[in-house]
Parts: sequence; C-alpha cells; structure tokens
Amino acid sequence: MRRLIVLFAATLAVLGATAPVLAAPKTETAIFAGGCFWCMEHDMQGVPGVLKVESGYTGGHLKNPTYRDVTSETSGHYEAVRVTYDPAKLDYGFLLYRYWKLVDPTDDGGQFCDRGPSYRPAVFVTPAQRPIAEKSRTEAAKRLKTGTMKTQILPVQTFYLAEEYHRDYAKRNKLNYFAYRTGCGRDARLKQVWGG
Repeated sequence: MRRLIVLFAATLAVLGATAPVLAAPKTETAIFAGGCFWCMEHDMQGVPGVLKVESGYTGGHLKNPTYRDVTSETSGHYEAVRVTYDPAKLDYGFLLYRYWKLVDPTDDGGQFCDRGPSYRPAVFVTPAQRPIAEKSRTEAAKRLKTGTMKTQILPVQTFYLAEEYHRDYAKRNKLNYFAYRTGCGRDARLKQVWGG
C-alpha cells in the first residue's frame, strides 16, 4: 500500500510539473460617459464579452475626486464607466455601437434629467481607439432621428473608481433604480432620438 501511495504521489508530481499553465485571457478597456453612471453600468453589463463594468470619474483636473466634487461641477470630471472586455469575443466597434444607443448624443448639457457638465456624453479614447470611435460617431450621426451629433471624443485620462455605494447600484437597489430611470425619462428620450 505504501508503494502505491508513493507511486501515485510521484505521478501527480510529474503531471503537475508538465501540465500547461493557462494564461489569463487578454482584456481591453473602453471608457464612456453617458449621464448617470448607474444607467451606463447597468446597460453595459449585459453585453456578451463584457467582463466588468465599473462606475467612476474621468476627464477632470482634481486627483481622487469624490461624488460631491464631481457633482459640484468644479472638478471638470464626467461620470463615466470603464468597461473591461474580452477582445476575442467582442470588438471595440460593437461596444461603440451599443454606447450610442444608450445616450442622447445631441445633448451636450447633460443627459435626460441630469444636467451639468459632469453628465455630458463623451467617449474617452486611446490613440488606437480614436479612428474607430470617430468613424462610429459619424455613422451614428446618420442614424439620428432628431438633432445633431454633439458628443465629443476625448483622450483617455485617469479613471477614478466611484464610491462603493455607487457601484452595481441597479443590482443592489432595483426599485430605486427603476424609479430613477423611469422618472428621469431616459428610455422615452432614447426612443425619440434613435427610433423604436
């Protein structure tokens, strides 16, 4: 019996030493501002190939901004989401296509009932993402049912995570989230901008 255990342990050691090491999947990120980050986070989470969506702040001059800093409209930040995705399953162009359908790109004064610079829509890009984003914006502008395209494409900047209570808000506060989204008129306006 002792020989069998030693033989089994030796076999496991050899197999363990030669077993392939699985590399973590390659991921990429995209950063989008589109009004309330609760809504952007909720709507991007269901996209196949999206691994993680995080609410946060970007585009401003203040380091480590808080929600209060951002909504005071003095930090220059946008409420935004950082989308981490698997490029083997989803390409950046499709994420952009999805993004346009989630925002009113004709409104540069905020989004829906949320007003002010921190709620403006914008796409934050790396140099490699810029030509894809610009082409996507041009194509989206042709599909608008009303208004003209005003959403900016801006260089990617530091992304700061929002406070914990903002993250996964729609999942953790379903009734409050639904009441907010409906009361804000988001879905009704999106139908006007993009059609049924």
